Amino acid sequence: MHSDTMSPQTKIPEREEVLLRIVRELIDELHPEAGHFYHLTLDSSLDRDLGLNSLARMELLTRLEREFNRALSEQVLATAESPRDLLRHLAAAKSAGPAVKTMQAAPAELQDAADLAPYAADTLVAVLESHVRSHPDRIHLIFEPTAGESRPLTYGELHAGALKLAAGLRRNLDPGETVAIMLPTGHDYFFAYFAVLLAGAIPVPLYPPARPTQIEEHLRRHRGILRNAGARILITVPEVKTIGTLLKAQVETLVLVETVAALSGQAEACTTVPAQPGDVAFIQYTSGSTGDPKGVVLTHANLLANIRAMGQATEVTGADVFVSWLPLYHDMGLIGAWLGSLYYGCRLVILPPLSFLARPESWLWAIHRHRGTLSASPNFGYDFCCRRLSDEVLTGLDLSYWRLAFNGAEPVSPETVTAFAQRFAAYGFAPEAAAPVYGLAECSVGLAFPPLHRGPVIDRVRRASLVETGLAEPAAVDDASALRFVSCGRPLPGHQIRIVDSADRELPDRRQGQLQFKGPSATSGYFRSPEKTRALFHGDWLDTGDLAYSAGGEIYVTSRVKDIIIQGGRNIYPHELEEAVGNLTGVRRGCVAVFASPDPQTGTERLIVLAESRMRDEASQQELRGRIVNLAVDLVGMPPNEVMIAPPGAVLKTSSGKIRRAACRELYEKGAIGRAGRSLWLQLVRLSLAGVVPQLRRWARRSGEVLYAAYCWLLFGLIGVPLWLLVLLLPTVGSRWGAIRRGLRLFMVLSGTKVTVAGLDNLSPDQPFILAANHASYLDSLILAAALPVPVRFVAKAELAEQFFARTLLARLDTLFVERFDAAKGVEDARRIAAQAAAGERPLFFVEGTLQRMTGLLPFQLGAFAAAAQAGVAVLPVTIRGTRNKLRGGSWFPRTGPVSVLLSPPILPAGSDWNSVIRLRDQVRAEILRHCGEPDLATIYTSLTQMDIHRPESERGGPHDHHQPK
Repeated sequence: MHSDTMSPQTKIPEREEVLLRIVRELIDELHPEAGHFYHLTLDSSLDRDLGLNSLARMELLTRLEREFNRALSEQVLATAESPRDLLRHLAAAKSAGPAVKTMQAAPAELQDAADLAPYAADTLVAVLESHVRSHPDRIHLIFEPTAGESRPLTYGELHAGALKLAAGLRRNLDPGETVAIMLPTGHDYFFAYFAVLLAGAIPVPLYPPARPTQIEEHLRRHRGILRNAGARILITVPEVKTIGTLLKAQVETLVLVETVAALSGQAEACTTVPAQPGDVAFIQYTSGSTGDPKGVVLTHANLLANIRAMGQATEVTGADVFVSWLPLYHDMGLIGAWLGSLYYGCRLVILPPLSFLARPESWLWAIHRHRGTLSASPNFGYDFCCRRLSDEVLTGLDLSYWRLAFNGAEPVSPETVTAFAQRFAAYGFAPEAAAPVYGLAECSVGLAFPPLHRGPVIDRVRRASLVETGLAEPAAVDDASALRFVSCGRPLPGHQIRIVDSADRELPDRRQGQLQFKGPSATSGYFRSPEKTRALFHGDWLDTGDLAYSAGGEIYVTSRVKDIIIQGGRNIYPHELEEAVGNLTGVRRGCVAVFASPDPQTGTERLIVLAESRMRDEASQQELRGRIVNLAVDLVGMPPNEVMIAPPGAVLKTSSGKIRRAACRELYEKGAIGRAGRSLWLQLVRLSLAGVVPQLRRWARRSGEVLYAAYCWLLFGLIGVPLWLLVLLLPTVGSRWGAIRRGLRLFMVLSGTKVTVAGLDNLSPDQPFILAANHASYLDSLILAAALPVPVRFVAKAELAEQFFARTLLARLDTLFVERFDAAKGVEDARRIAAQAAAGERPLFFVEGTLQRMTGLLPFQLGAFAAAAQAGVAVLPVTIRGTRNKLRGGSWFPRTGPVSVLLSPPILPAGSDWNSVIRLRDQVRAEILRHCGEPDLATIYTSLTQMDIHRPESERGGPHDHHQPK
C-alpha cells in the first residue's frame, strides 16, 4: 500500500501501528534512557504523557508528512493533543505529491509478547480482565507447597475461581463492606482477594495462625483489627471456623466466618460490582498494629501507580520470573511479588513462608529451576541463607538468571549484603543484582529503589559526628569505629522524598533528619483513625517515622524515630547493637532487642539489651553478659544499664519478623521478663551531665540556622529594593547589569556565601554563543548574574511578564520572554532567539526546563540547542553547584554553604538538522552531569511531563521554563 493512496478507508490497524511507531522512535531519540517504559496509546497526551514540546512536535509533523506523503497545516501543531488527533488530521489531509516510498510494517518491539502490561487498566480488576481477554490460558503463577509438587494457575482459572467465590459473597454483604482474609499461601488466597474486589467489597489481609495450638491466642490478638476494619465476613481455614461463634460474639460487625469452599457458588450467576480507580483496593494493617490498629487505606490508583513506578525503575517485562516465599498478608509479598507480577504478566513462582523457614535452600533451588530473574526478602532471609546453608545442599545451584535481589522491609545490614554476594558468587549470583530498597505500607510498598546494574552502595560515616550533631560526615578509611549504612537508592518515578528537621525545614545533604515523602502511591490515611491520619500528614508530605540522610541523591535510612536512644547526648542506633550482639556465640541471631527505658525513680533513660539464649546456667549467662557489655562499650562508647539473657521466644516480633522494641520495652517494664537491675547513682549523674553540652550545642546550631535565614532575607530586602529602583533609573543595559552585578556580589559577601568561578577564559567577549545552565535553586539566576563578567540575556517564561516587579526588572535587563503553552508560538520563540544569537547576543537558558527540589540532573529541553543549531553558534555549558543545599526548591529557608560555577569550553553544533540538535543536547548534558556532582535523573524518569504531573502547578515546567528569582 502506497502512502499517496491513503484514505479514511485505509486499514485502520496498519495506519495506527505506523503512526505509533513514528511517535515511539521520536520519544526514544528524545529520551533514550527511558526504554519502552512509558505509556503510549492513540489517546496518550502528546504533552502531558509523552513530553513532546513544541520543537519535538514540529519534528513529529515533519516525519509524519514524509512517511504518509501528506501536507499538514501548522494549525495541527497547535490543535493536535494526541496520536489519535494526528491520525484524524492525516486522514483528512491532501496528498503532498507522488508517492516515493511504501509504508513499513510495525517493528518487532511493538509486537513483543514480553510486553504484556495492560497500560490502559485503571483498576486491579481491569488488569486481571485484560489478561483473561488476551491470554486466558497463559500460566500466571505456580504454587509449590512442597518440594517436587507444582500447582499452576492460569489467568482464566484465577478469574473463574474468583467469580465463583464472589457469587457466594454477594449473597452475604453489600458493596463497600470489608472482608477479612485469614488464609495461608495457596490458590484459595488468590481467589479470595479478587472475589472480594469483584463483589465490590474491601479486602483486609490478616496473617493466619502458624499452628493449631495458637488459634485462640492468634484470634485474640486480631480482635482489634477486625473491630477497627468493621469486618463483615472472615474468610478463613476450617480450624478457625470452629471457633467462629466465639469470635463473632467479640466483634459485633462480624456476621459470617466461613471457608472458601463453603462460600463458593456458581460463577455464571455472579453479578460483579464495577470498580473505580478511587475505590479502596485493600486495607493494609501495619506490622505490630494488632494492639493499636493502624489500617493503611490503599486505592486501585495508589497500587497501580506504585506497581508501574517499581516496574519502570526495574524494567520488568512479561519475560521475567518472580520467585517468592513472602507471606501474602504482607505488602512486600502481596503487592511487590503477586500484584506486580500480575500487572506485568510475568510468571510468579510462590512457596509457603514456612517452607523457606524450614528449608531456606528451597527458595534458591526454586530460583534455579524456574530461572528466576526477580526475588525479594527482608534482610534476615539473606542472612539466614548465609548461616544455615552448607555447600552440600547447594551443589549444582545456578543463580545466574537472578538479575534483581530486592532487600527491604527491615534495616539492611552492610555485612549481610556483602556476605551474601561473596557466598553465592560461586553459584552465579552477580554482585550488582543485590538491590537494597526502601518502602512502607503508607506508600503502598515501594518508595526508593537503586539504579539498575549498579549494586549496593555502602556509606561509612564518622560515628561521633552523626550521634552527637546529626552530620553524616564521611569517615576515614582507617576509622574502625565508623558507622555503615546501605543506600536504598532514589525515589521512584513520580515520588519525592525530603529530609527535614523538627520544624519541617528541609535539611541539606548529609544532615540526619526525619524522612518524609509524597507521590501517587501515598495513602489518604488510616482507616477510621482521624487522629493517626492527622499525625501522619505534614501538609502535602507524609511522615515515615524514620530517620535518614541524603548524599548525592541517594537515601540512607539510619533508624526509626521512635527507636532512637539518646544517652549522654549521643544517638544510639538499636539495630546496629542488636546485630553485633546477635553475632556473639551463645546468642540467638535475630533475637536481640535494644531499647530505652526510663528509670522509675529518676526518669533518666536507661539502655537495655534483651538477648535470647539457650544457656540456662548462671555462670554461662554471666560470662555472656560480660561479653555483651564489652561489645557495647566498644561499639557505642558506653555500657548498657542492663543486659537481660532470656529464653527463646522472649523477644517479640511482628508478623514480618521485625523486632517489636516498644512491646519488648513494655514487657520489661512490667517485670514480665526479669527483675530490673539498679543503676549506680554516680553513673546516672555522669550520664545526665554528659548530655548537657551536646544538647546545648544542638540548640545553638538550630538557633543559628534560623537567625542566618532571617538575616539573609533582611539583607536581600535592604540590597534588593534599592537595586530594583536603580535598575529603573539607569539609562543603558550595560550600566544596569553593572549595578546588578555589584549589588549581588555585595549580597554574597555579606551573607557569607563563598562563590568560586572557574573557566572564565572560555567566555570570549567577542564570540557569539548560547549559555546552557543546570537549574538547582531559586538562587541560580542571582549567582550567575553576580558571577558572569559580561551581560547575558536570560530566557524566562512569559508568565513572569504578568508580574509587575518581575516584569519591570527583567524587561530593563533585556530578558527574552518565551511562551510555554502555545506550541506554534514556542517554535517562533526558538527561531527569534536563534536569530538574536546569530547577531551576537548571549541568551542564557536553564535547560532542565523546570526547577525541582530533589537532588539530580533532569533531562534537558531542546530549545537552547535548536536555537544554537539554527544559528550555527556554540553552546557554553554552565555548571552550578551548591545552590540546592543553600536554598532548595519549594523552600524559603536559606542555609550556609559554598557555591561554585564552572564554564566549560564551548561546544559547536555539527549541523542544523534534528540529529545534530539531539547530539548537541547530549554533549552539553554529559559535560554538565560530569561536573554537577548530582545523580542522573534521566535514568529514572521517562519524560519531563511525567515528573511534572505530581508537582504543584507553580513548580511545573514547560518547553522554555527558565525561572528567575520570584
